[in-house]
Amino acid sequence: MPLTRGARYMLLSTLFFALMNVCVKLLPHLPALEIILFRSAMSVVISYVTLRVLRIRPWGTNHFFLIARGTTGALALILYFFTLQKMPLATAVTVQYLAPIFTAVLGIFIVKEKVRPWQWLFFLLSFAGVLVVEGVDTRVDPLYLAVGVASAIFSGFSYNSIRRLRGKEDPLVVVFYFPMVALPIAGVYCLFHWVQPQGLDWLWLILTGLLTQGAQVCMTKAYQAEKLSSVANLNYIGIVYALGLGLVFFNETFHPASYLGMALVLAGVVLNTVYAARAAKALPHPTPEKVAA
Repeated sequence: MPLTRGARYMLLSTLFFALMNVCVKLLPHLPALEIILFRSAMSVVISYVTLRVLRIRPWGTNHFFLIARGTTGALALILYFFTLQKMPLATAVTVQYLAPIFTAVLGIFIVKEKVRPWQWLFFLLSFAGVLVVEGVDTRVDPLYLAVGVASAIFSGFSYNSIRRLRGKEDPLVVVFYFPMVALPIAGVYCLFHWVQPQGLDWLWLILTGLLTQGAQVCMTKAYQAEKLSSVANLNYIGIVYALGLGLVFFNETFHPASYLGMALVLAGVVLNTVYAARAAKALPHPTPEKVAA
């Protein structure tokens, strides 16, 4: 199945995020906001240096949506890291992957993008898979589940802000604003709740920052290259990574019904991707005369 440029970026982003999740899960003794502090500091430095080298103005011009992206992204990240430390890896990731549904629904109002009837069916299919995976995991506290859903909602707002910045800001500028907003929030918290990292903690913290930077760049390019409803569903593939990585690194096992849920999720992903790609090809392309007009 041929993949669009946006789909390729999203698949790469999903892989980077999956590996980042493992690094966070390996640091259960550190406060979530302390991990975010290290990750944000690294991302700010890498983004700023890259922007200067490429001679791109780092502060941008669309400050409202840049700050909105940074604020909602930071809130989503804080809540998500908390659930990663409190839930089994695959379960936390599964709850977070409600975000593409919230992204598409909010996109109707924020960026005025239509979701075709068939796509709603594919979203529901993936959502049903999420419910199956979640329903058979009895280790989740309802409070943590609510926190995970809130994280997914904030992610939906954040991704729509990215879409609004399409063609208006360089992807690196959009990425830069995320850690720039998260850094002072995490910094204030850590002033009063600092826990000294030890040994391999430093390696996992560094990898968290590097993987995050790569994932954010790829994700931003994906959302700016394609319609939200075309690429948002690809996030669900992270559930496959989470199940495998959770087993390998943390010996986490799940009810056999989890695999049925995973199959439903992937079916929704593939069907939506194929449908969106065909719908995009069916749209009339402007002629040179129309472009000139």
